[in-house]
Amino acid sequence: MVLDTVMTTLHVLVGALWVGSVVFVAGAILPAAVEGALDAAPLEKIADRLVYLSRGSSVVMFLTGGHLAGTRYTIETLTGTGRGHLVLAMLALWLALAALVEVGRSRLVDGLQEKRVRTPAAEVTTVFRVAAVVGILLLVDAGLLASGLALY
Repeated sequence: MVLDTVMTTLHVLVGALWVGSVVFVAGAILPAAVEGALDAAPLEKIADRLVYLSRGSSVVMFLTGGHLAGTRYTIETLTGTGRGHLVLAMLALWLALAALVEVGRSRLVDGLQEKRVRTPAAEVTTVFRVAAVVGILLLVDAGLLASGLALY
């Protein structure tokens, strides 16, 4: 019981931190870079920190989510109930968020290494906005699971 509480708390906190970071980059950092308010070096450092946070969060989310799914669901309940479908949707969204952050960071850094800022930032803004939407959908999914509305 205590282990499940710790795992749930860690899962939710790390997920919220991860999604919040992606939303902040998409909504504040990249628009500032497009406007010319950031130089290449700080923007690259931010992108690197975001990808390290994303990778670390992915590992924590995988371990905690795997524990929670393993103790609360069977294959039948994952594939045959509303709650199980929400868990599977969360897994798909988690993979999409991790992939979008990796792709966005890679494209951004490639452009920044040419000592350009505005164009690479503008080119990856859509990728990060999509990542932010995916992250928000993850939080909505978590809220639906936590609310207990999707019982069967």
